[in-house]
Parts: sequence; structure tokens; C-alpha cells
Amino acid sequence: SIEKNVFVGPGAVIRADELGSSIDIKANCNVQDRVIVHALESSSVTVRENTSLSHGCIVHGPCIIGKNCFIGFGSVVFRANIEDRVCVKHLAVVEGVDIPAGRIIESGRAIMDNNDALDLKYTSEEIKDFMAQVLKANLDLTRLYKKTRKREVV
Repeated sequence: SIEKNVFVGPGAVIRADELGSSIDIKANCNVQDRVIVHALESSSVTVRENTSLSHGCIVHGPCIIGKNCFIGFGSVVFRANIEDRVCVKHLAVVEGVDIPAGRIIESGRAIMDNNDALDLKYTSEEIKDFMAQVLKANLDLTRLYKKTRKREVV
């Protein structure tokens, strides 16, 4: 299911096609170009409210991504539980771990052990602002698309 006010960019793939799989993308999310969201058999993917999945990232179930998160360009999330307000920067791998709320995973890092996850730094105000700006920009696109479409129908 995809809730209201979700931006889905060109070339994004969202598929829960294996037996017993499901995907739930909550309201006000941003799924950019070439993002892949896929759930394995008997697994689920949940992307909670106000989260950005940026260009070319892969979110593969089973996993949960919390509210107000950012998953960076080309990053991979698999079998992970990411709590609220986490920033996964670009080309990172997050696999088989629980990421505590409010942390940042720097570009190129591989976090595949819960001990590594506990040592992650907290997200700075600058990064929080960046995450909010990305989400706003893409939700603004959603609103503009809806306005344009209404004009065409009239």
C-alpha cells in the first residue's frame, strides 16, 4: 500500500510479488528515481511517514524504516530496523542490524553488526535540515503535479 501524498519518481520499482510479501509506504514519503523497494517471500517492508528514499537506493525486505529518515543515493538496506530520524548517506550498506534513532551512517560505510550501529554518531542539525529540505522539495513536486493534472482535466 502507498498512502497519500507520496512522490514516486520515474523508474522506481515497488514490488511485493513473492508469496506472503507486503510493502507499506506511509504518507508524505519521497521515492525518487530508480529506487527499488522489494519484499522477499513471507516478509514485509515498512517505510514510515516523512521518509526520503533517494536516487537508486535499494530497500529490501524484511525491513522497517522509521519516520523522518533519509536513505542516500545508491545505498542498500536489507533485513534491518532503522528507527526514526536516521540519515543513511550515499553508497552505504545497512544489513541485518537495528539502527537507533537519530543516528547518521556516513557515505560508503557498511553497518552489518549491532555493535557498529551503537557507535554511530548522532545526526547534526545541518543534516537534519538537509533531510527536511529534500523531503519538502519532492513533496512540493507532488503538489505541483496534482495542480497541473487538475488543470488538464478541466
